[in-house]
Amino acid sequence: MAQLVYGERIGSSCALKVGASAVIFDPARQKILLTRRTDNDRWCLPGGGMEPGESAAECCEREVWEETGLRITVHRLLGIYTTPHRIVAYADGNRFQFVSLSFEAEVTGGELGASNETTEYGYFSRDEMGQIDVMEHHIERIDDAIADQVAAFVR
Repeated sequence: MAQLVYGERIGSSCALKVGASAVIFDPARQKILLTRRTDNDRWCLPGGGMEPGESAAECCEREVWEETGLRITVHRLLGIYTTPHRIVAYADGNRFQFVSLSFEAEVTGGELGASNETTEYGYFSRDEMGQIDVMEHHIERIDDAIADQVAAFVR
């Protein structure tokens, strides 16, 4: 199970890990696709860790495919999230400070479904997200996406 741990410059005690997440709006741009994780039963944006030999956009596209069955195209960078005051601690003892890239993406194919990493999926408005257990650090990315700022956020 993954959990967030906070502390003053706690990232200095961990390895860095690069990851990417996708913000996928419904056609009306009123709702965003979220998935429910198998490891902690919480809702989040689809995404995950970058593998050697791939770009950040390729990482985002692969992770969305693996988690949702959807093919996407990355359109733009929404934000870069690198706080040294938050880490992710896993049950296996691994701890990482993430360098997370959040992208706006468009569905180009595939069929939406659950995977071995997800138990549920759905499109939710920001108000509806207040009624479900969304991972805190993904709320920040969602709010930044909804702000529709031209320049990427750096946080």
